Amino acid sequence: MTMGLKDKHTSESQHQRWDVEEIRKDFPLLGREMNGFPLVYLDSAATAQKPKAVIDRIHTFYQREYATIHRGIYGLSQDSTLECEEARKKCQRFLNVKDPAEIIFVRGTTEGINLIASSYGQTHLKAGDEILVTEVEHHANFVPWQDLALKKNLKFKTAPVNDEGELILEEFEKRITDKTRLVAVPHISNVLGTVFPLKTMIDIAHKKGALVVVDGAQGAPHMPVDVQALDCDFYTFSSHKAYGPTAIGILYGKRKLLESMPPYQFGGDMINQVTFEKTTFAPLPAKFEAGTPAFPQIIALGTALDYIQNIGFNQIMKHEHELLDYATERLLEIPGLKIYGTAKEKASLISFTLDEIHPHDIGTILDQQGIAIRAGHHCSQPTMQRFGVTATARASFAFYNKKEEVDVLVQALEKVRKMFT
Repeated sequence: MTMGLKDKHTSESQHQRWDVEEIRKDFPLLGREMNGFPLVYLDSAATAQKPKAVIDRIHTFYQREYATIHRGIYGLSQDSTLECEEARKKCQRFLNVKDPAEIIFVRGTTEGINLIASSYGQTHLKAGDEILVTEVEHHANFVPWQDLALKKNLKFKTAPVNDEGELILEEFEKRITDKTRLVAVPHISNVLGTVFPLKTMIDIAHKKGALVVVDGAQGAPHMPVDVQALDCDFYTFSSHKAYGPTAIGILYGKRKLLESMPPYQFGGDMINQVTFEKTTFAPLPAKFEAGTPAFPQIIALGTALDYIQNIGFNQIMKHEHELLDYATERLLEIPGLKIYGTAKEKASLISFTLDEIHPHDIGTILDQQGIAIRAGHHCSQPTMQRFGVTATARASFAFYNKKEEVDVLVQALEKVRKMFT
């Protein structure tokens, strides 16, 4: 899973303290039962469970600290504002962003990408320009660019992957021309688990004059990200996949690009001055944060990032990689099971089919045994088309999962197979 970037968050003492059973105690929901069975939660790629520290932070804030930010001159409001801006600085450090003003709070990865498409795309791209994406994008990093291309008469192109789910770099490079203005890529495929060679891809795109947007929804929760080292132009991820609350996310953009973009929405707190004749807008980051923000969620996101960094990405990546290897080996013992996505650099999720059994049937039967997996097209129908299926089942792992849960999954899938034979 490594991206080749130094992990600044792990110490030897953290290595000695690592204990998955102790980690699991931090996540209250993992201790419950479903349908009379201990819950086995294997859907963290969709949304991750929340540690007690995050739950407690939200509870305490609403109970003892709640007041709107940026507008009040009274103490509660000023304290909330300081907490919110401290969370922005935590996001800045988490991604190694140069300037906290380059951190824009959005509702999630989807809104982050739509903001770029609606603001930068509408302003800077013109008829005849080209946009390149991969053929295994989540819809959130595919449809906004496809729609923009249709509206502005742009050329919308895709870069292929091989049968293992790895980007074909030669084809990627060929498809970037002197007309390519923007390249949108995933950090990690939410279907295949492929970890894309971001630095190489970004360097190729920049040499040809194209900007790069990175969908980091699956990347940021699982490995360290250094946007300055990568030199990406935009990077966005969602809090809820990174053990934080829902309805909040991060968009990083280079200052010069963000300053060249018009506001995405209009309303309170994003203005400088409003008169009957005209409106001028606030500087970054306020220009892109119209309305009352989800400030309790922002503050709790800061707590989630603290939690991740206290564990350390070295330990997270090591444990998740061991889970991936073990789960891959065990699942392939099941006759008729096929895994989609076998890249050398892969994150901790496995998409699979089992004989001719529909993935929805697999998911339903597993649920009856307390096992939560994903089934369907995973908001990535182009990926399904590329690999000749309509749906897959997907088990995705986080650092709170353990090998015993993989064994439970395998036993349950054996029962599923026998039910349909």
